[in-house]
Amino acid sequence: MGRFSHLFPKATIGAYLIAFAAVIALPLLAFVIFLMFQLEHNEREKLNSETAEDAQVLGRAIDRELRDMATTLRLLGNSPEIERGELEAFHRRTQDSLRGSSLYALLVTEDGQLLLNTRVPFEAALSKMGNPASLASALRSGKVEVSEVFRGATSGNWVFNVTLPLPKELPGDGAALILTQNVSNLKDVLSTESLPPDWSAAIVDQTGKIVAVDGATDLTVAGAFPADMLLLMKGQNGTIEDVGGSPRQMYGYYIHPEWSWRVIVWGPIASAQASILSTWRYLIAGSLFLLLIGFGFAWLVGRQLRIPIRQIADMADRIGKGEIVSPVETRIIEANHVAIALSNASFDRSQAEDRIHLILHELVHRTKNILTLIQAMMRQLARQDTTMDDFQRAISTRLQGLGRSIEALAREQWAGVPMRRVIEIHLSNFSETLDRVEMRGEDFVLKAEAVQNLGLVLHELTTNSMKYGALSTQSGQVRISWSDVATESGERTMKLVWEESGGPPVRAPASTGFGTTIIKRHAAAAFAGRADTEYPVEGFRWTLTAPRDQLERTAEDRRQEVARLG
Repeated sequence: MGRFSHLFPKATIGAYLIAFAAVIALPLLAFVIFLMFQLEHNEREKLNSETAEDAQVLGRAIDRELRDMATTLRLLGNSPEIERGELEAFHRRTQDSLRGSSLYALLVTEDGQLLLNTRVPFEAALSKMGNPASLASALRSGKVEVSEVFRGATSGNWVFNVTLPLPKELPGDGAALILTQNVSNLKDVLSTESLPPDWSAAIVDQTGKIVAVDGATDLTVAGAFPADMLLLMKGQNGTIEDVGGSPRQMYGYYIHPEWSWRVIVWGPIASAQASILSTWRYLIAGSLFLLLIGFGFAWLVGRQLRIPIRQIADMADRIGKGEIVSPVETRIIEANHVAIALSNASFDRSQAEDRIHLILHELVHRTKNILTLIQAMMRQLARQDTTMDDFQRAISTRLQGLGRSIEALAREQWAGVPMRRVIEIHLSNFSETLDRVEMRGEDFVLKAEAVQNLGLVLHELTTNSMKYGALSTQSGQVRISWSDVATESGERTMKLVWEESGGPPVRAPASTGFGTTIIKRHAAAAFAGRADTEYPVEGFRWTLTAPRDQLERTAEDRRQEVARLG
């Protein structure tokens, strides 16, 4: 901190609190602004998705309208009157069928001459249709097609046609059957109620002319939709933004692959995100207001803290001189707590020093126990006829096992470790064998010395099994079980059994090494009991019989530990 001390000039606590408030508030304000930008971005993504969805919904509504017209055409095309060439009967029947709807049927020749039109009586004189190009296109493709918008020759209104080519073998000169409809009827389908304010929707035909339009726009029926926007509409459904306009506009579109009509919804982005803009204004105004309040409050708090800090500083100075001080009363509750704590500290100091001495004594006691165990292990290894390398390896692996026991005890603050946990710790180094080890017995807490000694034994048993016993094969199994056994004296005695099966055939060793010493002599001595080894051909078996209180951490053990620690 000394290198940066020039950045912190001498100032009152009020000034530092104001600076602290600024340091806290300004990053938070920046973070809130960042979140607002993220929210705006998310809202923009949502607007893109909703705009594309709105265009698709309207497009599907138009598609249903055109499909219904195509279905009606096919039904009319299969009329028996058409097949027999009875046009007057067909006119009468069709006119009755379509009465009440906005649809009118036309029957035309190949060159566009009207043979009948249900808009007018059958006897009325008829001219050629107003859009022969769409007829020619449908006759070439042989499929149902929808025309662009055009002025109807008979109605004088803006209309569109859905054309069905008729089979050539039908009697008469009729080449196609057409359903025509005024484009004004499509406004019922093209609703803008679900769109944001000031947004519009339009149907655009394959030539780029507007078939129907609704909303806040100056575009009209049969007018050209902006060509530069149409060129940007790629794919069947999506959105584009007009970044050059003011205000910025968003366009959502749906291009029907069968009819080649487009449904387009568009409008100013600002009107769709009005709530975000309003939130921005409130955020900026509110943040500035709260920042000013924070600065003012920090200055007031600085004034209130100045006096108690000086009083507490005086108390600390007196405690440093070894005095016992009484607490001061201030207007700050936390300062009063500090004053009381400082006062208590003058009384607790000597007790804390005594407790430190007790803890150091306990640490020495634990360390001596560990060193005694290591010395005994080294003496026993030293009695073996081994090379220095073998001695070092033997010491290293057993110290690792002892280290795992000590680590587990340290986690439990030397209060003991459950039996199952000790077994799992010493088998964890051979994780691939865990699923082949079965544990049976009611779990209980081992005392600290038992954790260390049993850990050494388990390490030896596991290592030997991995090298020569059941765990050296994929089919081998180990069962570790423990239970109380009855004795004549009535003393609580525990029997712990390590039993192997499924491994290679077992033979008794020709000579005993340090591992045998650990699992027999050391185990028997450490637990004041008896350790037996058996070598039946089906699997090695080790049994420890010892007083239960040599292994289990009892309530008396806990009382003694509490007494040692004060």
